[in-house]
Amino acid sequence: MAIPQDFQAACRMPTCGVAHGMKRRHALAAALAALGAGLVRAQPTWSPKGPVRIVVPFAAGGTSDIIARIVGVRLAEALGQPVLVDNRVGAGGNIGIASVARAALDGQTLLLVSSAFVTNPALFADKPPYDPLRQFAPVSLAVSSPDVIVVPATSPLTSLSALIDTAKRRPGALTYSTPGKGNSVHLGGELLWQRAGIELLHVPYNGAAPAVQAVLGGQVDCALTALPAAKAHIAAGTLRVLAVGSRARWAELPQVPTVAESGFAGYRSETMQALFAPAGTPVAAIERLHTEVRRILALDDVQRQTRELGFETVASLPADLAARVAEDVPRWTAVASRARIRAD
Repeated sequence: MAIPQDFQAACRMPTCGVAHGMKRRHALAAALAALGAGLVRAQPTWSPKGPVRIVVPFAAGGTSDIIARIVGVRLAEALGQPVLVDNRVGAGGNIGIASVARAALDGQTLLLVSSAFVTNPALFADKPPYDPLRQFAPVSLAVSSPDVIVVPATSPLTSLSALIDTAKRRPGALTYSTPGKGNSVHLGGELLWQRAGIELLHVPYNGAAPAVQAVLGGQVDCALTALPAAKAHIAAGTLRVLAVGSRARWAELPQVPTVAESGFAGYRSETMQALFAPAGTPVAAIERLHTEVRRILALDDVQRQTRELGFETVASLPADLAARVAEDVPRWTAVASRARIRAD
C-alpha cells in the first residue's frame, strides 16, 4: 500500500501562521487516520531477509538502550532473525537519528529514540538536522514516563501553586536543575514557566542523576526530570513531587496532581521512547514490525521491566505516533523560540 498523496501533501503544507498551522494539522490528521486504517486492515506478510538493526542514538546503558534491548531480544524470536542494537552517539542524538533517515528501505533498520526526536529540531530551527515528519515512518510508541517537578522533602514549597506564587513574588530568585540544556525536560519547564508568567533561573547539569543530586544537596530549589531518575528518592521520602507532566495522574503516584489539573489545561511534558523506520519503508514491513512490537509490549515480563525503570508501555498505532510528532515538533519549536534556546 502506497503512502496516500493527501498525507504527503499535508506534510508539505506551510507551518507558519495560525491559519496555515490549523489547516496543516487538520489535513495531516485526516491523512493519518486513513493511513492508520489501511495499516490495521493490512496483513503482516513481510519478513526480514537478514539481521535487523535497532539504532540507538545514545550511549549503551541509558534508557533508550535498555528499552531497545528489552524489545530486541523478543523481536528476534518473533522475526527469526538476529536483532542488533547499534549505539550511534553524538550531537545530542542527531548523528544516530540522521543515519536512520538515510538507511535502506528494507525494514531492517529501526530507530529507538527518546523525546529528543521531537525537541532537537527546535534547537536547530535555522538548519534542522532532519525532518521528523517527512524522513521517518512511525512504527509505535514503546514506553512513556511523566516529567516531574521535585523539591527536597524539607522544602517549604508544598505544591506547584506555592512554587509559582513564590516565583511571582521573587522573579528570577528560584533556581531549577534539569538534565541539560534544550532537552524535553528543559523545554517542558520553560513551557510551564511561560504559561505561568514566571521566571526561574535554569541550572543545567550533564545528566539526570546530577540534576537530582543538586536539588537533594540544596544547590537548587527544585528539579525537573523524567520520573525514572527521581523514582528511588521519591520512594525513600527524600524528594517531594509537586506535579507530574502526564495528562493523567501516574498510577504509582496517585496523590500527586498533574500540571494540567493544577491550572494549566492541556499541558503535557513526558519522556517517550518510540520506534521509527526510514520514510519509504514498505507498509507491509511497518505493519509486521508494529504488530510484533505491540505484542511484545503487552507481555507481563516486559511490562514489569519497564515499570521498574519508571516507565509504562504505551504501544500505539503508527498514525497515532505520527500525530504526536506532528503536534510536538511545532510546540517545542515555539517554546524554544520564545525562550531563545538554541543548540550550542
